[in-house]
Amino acid sequence: MRIRDTAAKPALDLAASAAKTTEQALANLGTCDSGLSDTEAARRLGQFGPNVLHVHEVRPWSVLVGQLRNPLLLLLLVAAAVSGITGDPTDAVIITVIVALSVSLSFINEYRAQIAVETLHASIHHRSEAWRSGRQRDVEATELVPGDVVSLRIGEIVPADIRLIEVNQLECDESVLTGESMPVEKSTAPIPKPSGTDLPGCAFMGTIVHEGSGRGVVVQTGTATAFGRIAAGLSERPTRTAFEAGLSNFSKFLFSVAIALTAVIFIINVSLSRPLIEALLFSLAIAVGITPEMMPAIVTVSLSSGARELAKKKVLVKRLVAIEDIGNIDILFTDKTGTLTDGVVTFQKAVGADGNIDPQSLVLGLVCNEATPSDEGPMGGNALDQALWRADDVKAASIGSDGANAYRRLGILPFDHDRQMASVLAIDGKGQRVLVTKGAPESVLSRCRSLPECAQRTLDGLFAEGARVVAVATREMANVAPEPVIGDEQGLTLRGYLVFADRPKLDAGASIAKLGRLGIDTKIITGDNGVVAAKVCKDIGLQSLGILSGTELDVLDDEQLTEAIERTTVFARTNPDQKSRIIKVARKTGKDVAFLGDGVNDAVALHHADVGISVDSGTDVAKDAADIVLLDKDLGVLADGVMEGRRIFTNTMKYVLMATSSNFGNMFSAAGASIFLKFLPMLPSQILLNNLLYNTGQLVIPTDNVDPEALAKPTAWDIGFIRRFMSVFGPVSSIFDFITFWVMLSLLHAGAAKFRTGWFVESIATQTLVIYAIRTRRVPFFRSRPSAPMLIVPISAAVVGGVLPFTPLARVLGFTPLPILFFLVLVGMIATYLLLVEVAKTRFYRVPRAERPTPPEAEKMERRIRRRAARFARHVVPRFPAAR
Repeated sequence: MRIRDTAAKPALDLAASAAKTTEQALANLGTCDSGLSDTEAARRLGQFGPNVLHVHEVRPWSVLVGQLRNPLLLLLLVAAAVSGITGDPTDAVIITVIVALSVSLSFINEYRAQIAVETLHASIHHRSEAWRSGRQRDVEATELVPGDVVSLRIGEIVPADIRLIEVNQLECDESVLTGESMPVEKSTAPIPKPSGTDLPGCAFMGTIVHEGSGRGVVVQTGTATAFGRIAAGLSERPTRTAFEAGLSNFSKFLFSVAIALTAVIFIINVSLSRPLIEALLFSLAIAVGITPEMMPAIVTVSLSSGARELAKKKVLVKRLVAIEDIGNIDILFTDKTGTLTDGVVTFQKAVGADGNIDPQSLVLGLVCNEATPSDEGPMGGNALDQALWRADDVKAASIGSDGANAYRRLGILPFDHDRQMASVLAIDGKGQRVLVTKGAPESVLSRCRSLPECAQRTLDGLFAEGARVVAVATREMANVAPEPVIGDEQGLTLRGYLVFADRPKLDAGASIAKLGRLGIDTKIITGDNGVVAAKVCKDIGLQSLGILSGTELDVLDDEQLTEAIERTTVFARTNPDQKSRIIKVARKTGKDVAFLGDGVNDAVALHHADVGISVDSGTDVAKDAADIVLLDKDLGVLADGVMEGRRIFTNTMKYVLMATSSNFGNMFSAAGASIFLKFLPMLPSQILLNNLLYNTGQLVIPTDNVDPEALAKPTAWDIGFIRRFMSVFGPVSSIFDFITFWVMLSLLHAGAAKFRTGWFVESIATQTLVIYAIRTRRVPFFRSRPSAPMLIVPISAAVVGGVLPFTPLARVLGFTPLPILFFLVLVGMIATYLLLVEVAKTRFYRVPRAERPTPPEAEKMERRIRRRAARFARHVVPRFPAAR
């Protein structure tokens, strides 16, 4: 075969290619069936660009605009400008500078977080088999160019718009383009009048190979494809998850309360004949101060830093908010191969029905094999097919008049998950046509016309040893049809068994135990035999409560299956629909269900799980359906991911609880002070400076240590809990504000400047230092120590607030030095405040869990609906790697 190397511009029209013969289509694209040369492929990559649907790019301007979406912030800037024009330029400048610092702080942290997330996304790769310089290569999907010849196999996502040149029972699921759920049968025949997506001779980017296999030539890539044109018109903004919705609802709640109280404060100040602009600035500053405008940045920083930590632990989070989901897992369903076992399948021996060594069974296994040998090792096929070609005996089994090389293959029926078999029609060394069938022993034996008495006994013995077994059978065929059909797989003669080994992982037992300590129940869903899976469970120390086969599962209704799930550890010989049903029924119990799978037959179950988990070596379909991708197929890695997810969520909630305890209390303090004071209790610039220092002190929360009990059980967003927390600790904070007011007015006889300075210092001290009590349910410092940054930064923020009145900036900011007596009283108030918070905390957490209201069923349902919608949005647009 010759290799095409031309600078001619290829004709990039899929419909036109569909109307031509395969030879004409190849010629028009300036290529041939052996593909492009490396040089020509590189030239075309420069000409047409990478094969991507969109370019992931974090734009600083868009992040900045996001920070300025707070309408109160914009109103405050407008009011400050009006104030400057009408007579108080100094205060207006101070307000503008403080707002700019606050926005900059949030911008820097969120921009860095988004850059980190995009870097993590670049770790996911999609690869395709293409012919380059006459050799079959494994290349990045992004590097495919028009004229590349690529292979298509079951379970793969079609990487570009392709004109098919070879098909073998090929069917594609095109529902992503057409909405039609039935797969479309493909052929290579030209179409006289091609139109739209009704092109049986073509395969479209983003569709899935549902059945069979084939080869084709790439015609269009990236946004030039039919799928790319659709995706270009879609919004890339994903649907919100329950975690995002909870944060949004909580922020809206505080925002609405802030608006109401701000209006009240404004009305009170105006009614007391205070200047209109001054009253407006004060009211808006209070609104900005009590609105958790830094919450998005805090949450993003917490989740992104957590995602980086997870990546170090070889857990890649495809979407940040999925971190909340991974911490919620109650039940984990996982496959067996590569998770509980090493995943390195090796061929052990070929035996006859009587259990004795039978080399001819290996020969037949090589004849009926979907993998093809190459210089780089076996290409295509499943792990068992590839293991056969790597066997030590393969050379001896290939040569001779009765060896594999003596057979000439005429046609193939590819493996599928319904039949659990593959068949090849071939002519043997004697010129006789023979059908060779290879597959799951149960499926093959059920199609044999008669079986030796020892056949089942031999099979049971192999299963009891924990071996993976493939049965091989044959049938002589009349000299008729050139291609085999499914109906031919009957009346077979059993020839023997191919025996493979996949040893249990040495650390699998420890990983299972670690998940158990995290409150996660592990169950196995496998396509393998139940006895083999149970043997593996025994070897690693996982107690098997029972085995349920796919056949037994089909006769159970959902209620019976719910009961069976409780008492079953191994679900064996399951097909994709059965896996999905198990997941859906398990979720109806109200528990959060995770599923770990890596094959195309796992995609539906991954989609239906609360947390879909795949591995980097898995199929594209599985990775696209999953929320989490493990870079190492190891349950120990997953356990680390669960703990990290819970740590991240717990630290995020610390900021949320801080916002409730301090901001809510400040609302009432400001409203109350406005009623009885003859002056503003704090200047707008002072309120904003207080807010800036407070939020700066909280930016290190993502680094904080987490108590072991917070990691020991699943976590979830509970807005009811937050409201109760706010109703208890908000008033406690407000009480000490009013005590400060009394101290300033009654003991120190403070005027306006001294009063404002005193409240500023007390407010920043109590707001920042209370984090040490709120961050843990234990006694702080003695039984729960914060991280080093968490220890230093909040205290530093409080010290800065106390020192400011004694600096040259004091006069500009409207501060005045405070007497020693105030600081002595302040120390006592802070100690009393933190002690009171500890008492309130003890009583608050002592309430029996059974008496606490749980989120209503409607809220649980909404959470799951949002998860499903988010997953659907990701599934509609397959995540091809993006150009950076």
